[in-house]
Amino acid sequence: MYSSLTLSSIPEWEEFSLDASPNVEQLDNIKAHLDLILLALEALTGISSEEMLQVASQLNLEKIIADRISLWRLRQSNPLRKSSGGRKKLDVDEARSLVLIVCTLAHRHQELIRRAVALLEQMTQQDQEPHRSALLGDYLDNFSNTYQQRMDEENSPSTTQLSHLALKLLIDLLFYSDKNGHRRLWLALIDYSIDILPR
Repeated sequence: MYSSLTLSSIPEWEEFSLDASPNVEQLDNIKAHLDLILLALEALTGISSEEMLQVASQLNLEKIIADRISLWRLRQSNPLRKSSGGRKKLDVDEARSLVLIVCTLAHRHQELIRRAVALLEQMTQQDQEPHRSALLGDYLDNFSNTYQQRMDEENSPSTTQLSHLALKLLIDLLFYSDKNGHRRLWLALIDYSIDILPR
């Protein structure tokens, strides 16, 4: 059975402090990065929207993320996604909620994330392409295919850029799967640079 964060270990909103309210550009970056992290989790673990909603319920976040439609609209707020008429603005409480959901899911799948990162280190040391590993190859293919299906084709990244992004997010997930992962992710979102995709 997988491990999970207990209700008593859920951080208080005060741990997600802000020196100032994010501007529009910062919120866009936060929206994009959170959605990409969830995409990486989906590509590696096969999690579904139902599992995300179950976690939201366990974390008492139903008022913010009540159903599949509200979850879909939150994820559609990613400015990198194809326009579908469902886009909405993401507020700070919604961003905090998604951080908790991401980190709880990463913690549950920590063993798989650790195995994938260990394989990546091994392949790098052996100077081999990550695709040669079945686990990493499936992850990279899933990430690339899902990204291309969901994101706007304008300024679409190259295959190499997508692979670099997927591997970076995989390593990030390892840090976010730890006990204090929510703090790491929140700080990363606040400090995140303007450029979402690697060049």
